[in-house]
Amino acid sequence: QVQLVESGGGSVQSGGSLRLSCTTSGIVFSINDMGWYRQAPGKQREVVALITSGGRVNYTDSVKGRFTISRENAENTVYLQMDSLKPEDTADYYCKSQYRLSYYWGRGTQVTVSS
Repeated sequence: QVQLVESGGGSVQSGGSLRLSCTTSGIVFSINDMGWYRQAPGKQREVVALITSGGRVNYTDSVKGRFTISRENAENTVYLQMDSLKPEDTADYYCKSQYRLSYYWGRGTQVTVSS
């Protein structure tokens, strides 16, 4: 059974930091590309950051220089370090694994940034 479990969300003030974790089981983590996505109320889910199985990273423009995605294959975990948070970062954050055409989603963790 595949599981992706996000943690680390919460409420912070503008300018603060949070570190999200997504721990996986049931997949061969090291060969999966991993991603963080977010969905704000009334908006579509959008990609935030991606990291390939080889460690190549990519970010959406709005978080470049503030967020850092990383992975620890020995722990089957992907992280999202979020610094200089802004109210517009408020959303539910989801992680996703993908290997070829097979993908899985976690259930999300909520991030609220107050001004």
